[in-house]
Amino acid sequence: MTDARDDTPQPAFILVRPQMGENIGAAARAMWNFGLARMRVVAPRDGWPNPRAVALASGAGRLLDHAGLFEDVPAAIGDCTYVFATTARPRGMTMPVVTPERAMVQARAMLAAGGKVAVLFGPERAGLENTDIARANAIISVPVNPDFASLNLAQCVLLCAYEFRRAGDDTPPEVMELAGTDFATGAEIAALGDHIEARLEEAGFFFPATRAEQMRRSLRQIWGRLPLTRADVQTLHGMFRQMVRWAEGKRRDP
Repeated sequence: MTDARDDTPQPAFILVRPQMGENIGAAARAMWNFGLARMRVVAPRDGWPNPRAVALASGAGRLLDHAGLFEDVPAAIGDCTYVFATTARPRGMTMPVVTPERAMVQARAMLAAGGKVAVLFGPERAGLENTDIARANAIISVPVNPDFASLNLAQCVLLCAYEFRRAGDDTPPEVMELAGTDFATGAEIAALGDHIEARLEEAGFFFPATRAEQMRRSLRQIWGRLPLTRADVQTLHGMFRQMVRWAEGKRRDP
């Protein structure tokens, strides 16, 4: 059998001798979360297709419908030009050991050059065997707690799928949602600062006089650090006007 989307430049995620259908389904869901659709399954313990896998896959059941089924690892990687093997334990083998982030950056580069990349994930109980890893070109090792290094199959799949997506994604690490408005201009922020300083001057805030200029500078630095929108500026103007009205009203009360 063949995978879904053979013409899409993405790695094949190969689940080697998976034991629980639920984990296969969860792995499919994790893959689909990050736009990956090429799953291969090697000798699943409970046979194939697996109704428990379908139940856990939820909306990602299409991956299972098109997943490649193979008898052994050599058959599953037979058309691949580079293979990563995931393992949490040192194996004493002479081959590169990379993080998921590094591995998926390399995978993108190899796929862009026309290669075919696969990632091996071992069975839940003990992971990949040394004979499986020996067929790989590099090891993916996740920097986890050394006292509790075992990852669930679907968790490991999700980590690699996320890093593959991230390696080719241009989403900025931080954005400001403007909610339909605009950032305030320098002139608008300066006018706000003048307004607030004038009110604070009337209230006797700038005391003693020898420190007044430094205090004004500190206030200007505060306004400069804040990513104020025009709506923010108008709100602050209104706040200070209302505070002044309230103070004046208190002074007029007997």
